[in-house]
Amino acid sequence: MSPLEIRDARTEDADDIARVHVRSWQVAYRGLIDQDVLDGLSIDERAASWRRNVAEPLPTSLGTLVAVRDDRIVGWASLGSGRDPDGLADGEVYGIYADPSAWSTGAGHALLGAAEERIAEAGHDRAYLWVLDGNARADAFYARHGWGEDGAIKIEERPQLTLREHRRVKLLSA
Repeated sequence: MSPLEIRDARTEDADDIARVHVRSWQVAYRGLIDQDVLDGLSIDERAASWRRNVAEPLPTSLGTLVAVRDDRIVGWASLGSGRDPDGLADGEVYGIYADPSAWSTGAGHALLGAAEERIAEAGHDRAYLWVLDGNARADAFYARHGWGEDGAIKIEERPQLTLREHRRVKLLSA
């Protein structure tokens, strides 16, 4: 297998980031989110959003990282300072996804490690992320990497769907 490169996302990566985003949702969330919603996800719409996110990141952002293998983006992680009222001093992994073809190849591991490192370098001693309830694969992945559930839940209402998520946290070493 070719080596993996982790680097900062560039605006021209938006189409590939969106492709990974949509494909990973469609596979990972099958049976957890209504199939019509998953089938209706648009790579073009996500790409437009990613172009904006990369070009004009949120003030809390610490960036978006991409995992590249054989000149192809196979995963991404978006991270920054915590956005939840009880996590403002923490770092947060806003999202992390790998293309299903890259699952169990080390891409997620490398992205999560790089995200943890960047969050710690920004001065955060702790980080958190949210996991969709029922996503056993993700829960097992985060547990293997030392992210523990803290009991917090959130329910996010979006057009056409409701996401129920639980929080995982990790103490980071600088």
